[in-house]
Amino acid sequence: MSIEFIMTIKELKIQSIQYRKKILQYIVGANAGHTGGSLSCIDILNVLYNRVMNVSPENFGSQERDRYIQSKGHCVEALFVVLASKGFFPEEDLNTLCKYKSHYIGHPTKKVHGVEQNTGALGHGLPIAVGNAIAAKMDDKNFRVFTLLGDGELPEGSNWEAALSASHYKLDNLCAIIDKNSLQITAPTAVVMNSDPIDKKFESFGWAVRSINGNDMEELISAFESLPFEKGKPSVIIAHTTKGKGVSYMENQLKWHHGVPNKDEYALANQELDHALTQL
Repeated sequence: MSIEFIMTIKELKIQSIQYRKKILQYIVGANAGHTGGSLSCIDILNVLYNRVMNVSPENFGSQERDRYIQSKGHCVEALFVVLASKGFFPEEDLNTLCKYKSHYIGHPTKKVHGVEQNTGALGHGLPIAVGNAIAAKMDDKNFRVFTLLGDGELPEGSNWEAALSASHYKLDNLCAIIDKNSLQITAPTAVVMNSDPIDKKFESFGWAVRSINGNDMEELISAFESLPFEKGKPSVIIAHTTKGKGVSYMENQLKWHHGVPNKDEYALANQELDHALTQL
């Protein structure tokens, strides 16, 4: 692994708060976005891009780079702010988020530098990641493949076909992360279509499983640095997160799945995040 600069835990915590501020800034500017889920998964993306993956603007065309597929594509704001911070494109481009003729739309698109695949049709990210991981094995490449899924997309059958294939082909170069914030657009995931116990299901499909607090830097780093969890098996991290993490009035509130803060709510969110910075 060759990452130009590996952040410390404190630096990662600071970065996550700054990312949260950026997510809110651009969602408010666009008057659109998936706020709660972007805030729940940002710690995962932070650790992946700043501590784990061998991927950068300079090596993005290399066959040796690690791959990241964001299956829960509706939370693209989290991905965009991380890619901007890594230099894949100028951050000011995000001022055009969801504007006419902008490439920065509500789901990942390969028209944006740093995005591996167009995603957003739920249940597609894991099959794409499996294909990439198989290609690495066939070509004798050492790159790893990471994909982020929402717990609300697990009922899609394509996930389980892919999970079976990943185990069959012994894809220990593949890691799936489940952003388990337990809420989706209309209701708690357990009410819409209960997927629990997720760990037992993946184990029965032949995966090595680890459950962690997905908003805890130490636990995220420990899990990623332990990959693969078992030789010859794909790995899945069940990351228990809080929807709307970091903003008290958004946390675990269904309305913030794609709610946009008004002026006063935005100001309050920034106050809370600024205060969190002073506590580190």
